[in-house]
Amino acid sequence: MSSNISMSSPVVSVAWLYDNLNANNLIVLDGTINKVFETSQDQIPNTRFFDIKKKFSDVSNEFPSAFPAIEQFQKEVRALGINKDSALVIYDDKGIYSSARVWWMFKSFGFDNVAVLDGGFPAWLKAEFPIEPMKIYEGDLGDFVANYQPKNMTFFEGMKLASTNKTHTIIDARSEGRFNCTTPESRAGLRMGTIPNSVNLPFTDLLENGVLKSEKDIATSFSKLADSNDAIIFSCGSGLTACVLALGAEISGYKNITVYDGSWTEWGSLVEA
Repeated sequence: MSSNISMSSPVVSVAWLYDNLNANNLIVLDGTINKVFETSQDQIPNTRFFDIKKKFSDVSNEFPSAFPAIEQFQKEVRALGINKDSALVIYDDKGIYSSARVWWMFKSFGFDNVAVLDGGFPAWLKAEFPIEPMKIYEGDLGDFVANYQPKNMTFFEGMKLASTNKTHTIIDARSEGRFNCTTPESRAGLRMGTIPNSVNLPFTDLLENGVLKSEKDIATSFSKLADSNDAIIFSCGSGLTACVLALGAEISGYKNITVYDGSWTEWGSLVEA
């Protein structure tokens, strides 16, 4: 019988996942954003779909993928059969994109036995590991308990203070073109711009074909912008890819990490140029 496992790293390889698929407490989550459930789609065996948009966002918020309330998060996580002693691996269909947001949400609700699948579903397929048709989880409720960690997330007022008072290094994960206002925003009607006193590190700079670059390369990218003991806030377009930078920062040994939930979509809408 397989025993329980715990995560020693915020990232695991597809080979590691394949070797540990039968661990008693392992639960694999598909955190692909904007995914429509269809049985014609494939998944890693026994995966449960983590629906960011409909189940794990504050849908009453005017901005996309807004951070959920603790009660909502706990209820929906339990509905996926996740327990206090579960070990979670999160993937998405792009490589590493929205999976990092799911990882950061669990961390922000006090759960650390969670990791992102490096390279995601494309890497799993490339390795020719087994797949199955997508299916809805219909098992027992879990006993997961959420414990909100307020230092992990900041919102509009907190971001204004940090930007004005320069209390944090603010790192924007958007593309260089969007950061420098040479490329229009993808969201219709959203103005171009940057949060004052922020610097740019496109999340794609940490990746190569959807797989994380070496720890050394990632650490080098961060070291050019912040010291290891600096307080950092990550921003992006709507709070998703900022979490890819949070993942890279954790891998690189940074401890004082915060994500700005509303990111440029909120800031660019509420603050005039």
